[in-house]
Amino acid sequence: VWLFSILVLQTYGLIKPTVTLRPSWPLIYKGEKVVLRCEIPGGEGSQWMYEWRTARLNEGQTSNENITIASVTESHSGEYSCRGTSGDGSTSWSDVVVLTVCKLNNVILLSPVHPVTEGDPVTLSCRDKKQQLLSNVFFYHNDKLLHNDSRGELKISAVSKSDEGFYKCQHSGKDSPRSWILQLSALWLVTLLFL
Repeated sequence: VWLFSILVLQTYGLIKPTVTLRPSWPLIYKGEKVVLRCEIPGGEGSQWMYEWRTARLNEGQTSNENITIASVTESHSGEYSCRGTSGDGSTSWSDVVVLTVCKLNNVILLSPVHPVTEGDPVTLSCRDKKQQLLSNVFFYHNDKLLHNDSRGELKISAVSKSDEGFYKCQHSGKDSPRSWILQLSALWLVTLLFL
């Protein structure tokens, strides 16, 4: 029995939960209801305690697999991750999900919800509140102008550490809310698997 418990503990260390976000679109508007869920693959038969790393520390420790925010504010913006613990051991931490809460705006920058891996392609698009692609827009990275694009899209063919940071777009003098792009190195992803 003792040997079996050790094997289970080691197996749990290889499991990585996934944080899902509902609604699942990248930008959430102030006042909306948001549910973040910690899903553990293959963990249906165990009693789990859940631990969260959240944008607001007073909501960090919880035994629930869900975090429900009835009415989000901009202070809820940030990174969320989770892990599970049972009597046989703990999982690794999930990859983070980035929650961006903003006021209703005429200009929106659509960006990935999950972190991107080094070398992955990334497309950012500048849209109106009806999700229509805008044209003749300016893109900014950490408040520095990158370039203007008649198509309303910014394509990064292979993301690197230098691409990490805040992005926004500007159309007709109006700025989108800023979106955070988080890049994970391939080495870090492999290391997490063996925690």
